[in-house]
Amino acid sequence: MTTAHDFIFYALGGGELPLRKFAGKPILLVNTASECGYTPQYAGLQALWVRYRDRGLVVLGVPSNDFGEQEPGDAAAIAAFCTTTYQVDFPLTAKERVIGGDAHPLYRWIVESVGEAAAPEWNFHKYLIDAAGELAELWPSKIEPDDPVLTGAIEYKLAN
Repeated sequence: MTTAHDFIFYALGGGELPLRKFAGKPILLVNTASECGYTPQYAGLQALWVRYRDRGLVVLGVPSNDFGEQEPGDAAAIAAFCTTTYQVDFPLTAKERVIGGDAHPLYRWIVESVGEAAAPEWNFHKYLIDAAGELAELWPSKIEPDDPVLTGAIEYKLAN
């Protein structure tokens, strides 16, 4: 695997979700959880999606139960929570592992490419993948979706 576009997730509602589908567009990849102190970031992620989707940004949520078991629900419960509580309509993958040897292959590729420090340390860790499928930036959970450092990087990738 040489770029993020070589990886496939499964959509929360079923079916394959190949990242090559988003080739030519930047992707904001975020591991999410419904019962976390950072869960209100769903609202900010939805706002980013609404603000930038027509310009090409893809916000992709990856529900994960890896940190504090804060995503215990099944696909139906996750979908209901996200749509009812935060009106999320950006793509969500099926629940995945994002750390360790059992992590989704994309997350293992990120760690292998950049180093262990690039692994998520908690829920709502953010990665910006550029239009060519390369990892461009990453931010820890505490960086809010509307933080100027994050929105500035998105603006830059959308313009270049």
